Amino acid sequence: MPVIKVSTVIKAPIEVCFDLARNVDIHTETTKATKEKAVGGVKSGLLKAGDTVVWEAVHFGIKQRLTAKITDMDRPYQFTDIQIKGAFHSFTHTHTFIKAGNETEMMDLFEYKSPFGWIGIAADWLFLKRYMNQFLFNRAEELKRIAETR
Repeated sequence: MPVIKVSTVIKAPIEVCFDLARNVDIHTETTKATKEKAVGGVKSGLLKAGDTVVWEAVHFGIKQRLTAKITDMDRPYQFTDIQIKGAFHSFTHTHTFIKAGNETEMMDLFEYKSPFGWIGIAADWLFLKRYMNQFLFNRAEELKRIAETR
């Protein structure tokens, strides 16, 4: 099972970073490259434990839908979402926030399993893990930019 870790230091309070990371509208803003938008479940505002959101996005030139559920939340330190339905066999995405003086360390831990058995394993090795790492890195950098300019 591939594991991706992205760590970003943000010059903003932990509560601001946490709320930006769980904001549906901000998620859409930080994923413009893949044209992500919420099309079902919670479509706007702050996600909370138990909420479900259906994301529509374009990855690899293909429009896709993914349903994610927030399984737990400990504001402002951590929340986890899992895939309920979508292109992956499964995934768990844990968002962790650590206060460090006037800064916040935001960490994404993304653990996933690709579909299609050995074909999925080959896709991980060839391109998927790199793609997901870059996707998460880009989103974190956009969250950082937003948090530091507000």
